[in-house]
Amino acid sequence: MTAVVLPAVPRVLIAEADPASRELLEEVLSHVRCDAQVDSCSDGREALELLGRNPYDLVVADWELPGVDGLSLLRGLRQQPRTPVLPFILMSRRNDSASVREVLPLAPTAYLSKPLNRENLIQRLQGLLLGGPEAADAAPTLEPGLTLAAFLERRRDQSQGAPLMTDVQVAVKRSLNPKGLDLKLLEEEIRTDPQITAALIAAANSAAQHQSGGPVQTVAQALHQLGSGPSMNLILGLTLKRCARLSVPGLAHYAERYWQLSLYTAEYARTIARLLDLEQERCYCAGLLHRLGDLAVLRCLEEWKQAGGELDEPEEVGDCLERFGAGFGSALRTRWRLPLELRELIAAVYGLGGGVYSREALVMNMAAQMARLPAHEGLEELARGRTARLLKVGLPELTRLRKK
Repeated sequence: MTAVVLPAVPRVLIAEADPASRELLEEVLSHVRCDAQVDSCSDGREALELLGRNPYDLVVADWELPGVDGLSLLRGLRQQPRTPVLPFILMSRRNDSASVREVLPLAPTAYLSKPLNRENLIQRLQGLLLGGPEAADAAPTLEPGLTLAAFLERRRDQSQGAPLMTDVQVAVKRSLNPKGLDLKLLEEEIRTDPQITAALIAAANSAAQHQSGGPVQTVAQALHQLGSGPSMNLILGLTLKRCARLSVPGLAHYAERYWQLSLYTAEYARTIARLLDLEQERCYCAGLLHRLGDLAVLRCLEEWKQAGGELDEPEEVGDCLERFGAGFGSALRTRWRLPLELRELIAAVYGLGGGVYSREALVMNMAAQMARLPAHEGLEELARGRTARLLKVGLPELTRLRKK
């Protein structure tokens, strides 16, 4: 992630009426940033006064505050234009779907259920106050004479990843039922988004470091590992990042093309894996993520434009994708510590080379070839190729796959 320019002494406002909860928050803040300047209050009106007098780097507020409730505080702050968005953690005992729907449009950085969990609090505050994965990133600046190639070289190891291809708020709303967030429904809503998929898998593997079992390699496994609250907060947090959605039409068009290619590859991989009785969902994820680097380049090109850089479309865009796409993808998969098995399947999309390969790797290579084939062309040659022969998949099977 991009390095965050943190204030020398971060200032935090805690608005919490319950003395025990307020004490816990103050204790955890002191543990995470002992130098933080913390202002505490137990009433919403006092919180408003403090917000009017002081510039804060983080607000932590309870929905059920007396006077002016925490949701009203959040709503008022979101109506004030600020770049970057002020991080705001909203806490509540309300877990029903109606409450979550009411909160979603205001984009809190996190929505934490009470009673508060100390470890979860520490993780959230470390991300926000120590420049971790959830910290808001600073916009890149363009020094005089900086070339686009040099800018992308710099951004390769700092990029936020791909733009979002899914309407996150709609996805979360559709996944709510009277009892709260339905993880199965959420999986169906977000499983086609490369950025959300990668972020969930990365977070789940980080959370699972000291737990038994193998690495998390699919969206379903990640949602199960993280649980409903952390999953929703992580996904909503992605929408607050800079250039989370592409606004330059030409770049958005490129992103749509690469996303569609990822989806075709993922669907073919799942279908071939099912045909051969192999692990379908891991193959699907590998196919979906194989163009993550190209999408990340497009997001950085939008950053370049927003910072005042010039961009010739489409020639310069195509050149940047060809030159930097693979490097961005490799850097992201390594930095996010995606499981080695998943990275190997992604690599198989691009080629096999020499050596012995798993059947799943061969499936990925076959899926990529099928996704790139022109309609109604090339199946005979594909059936004669090395990958098809190793998988023992002939022209009849490939023809049926193409028709699905």
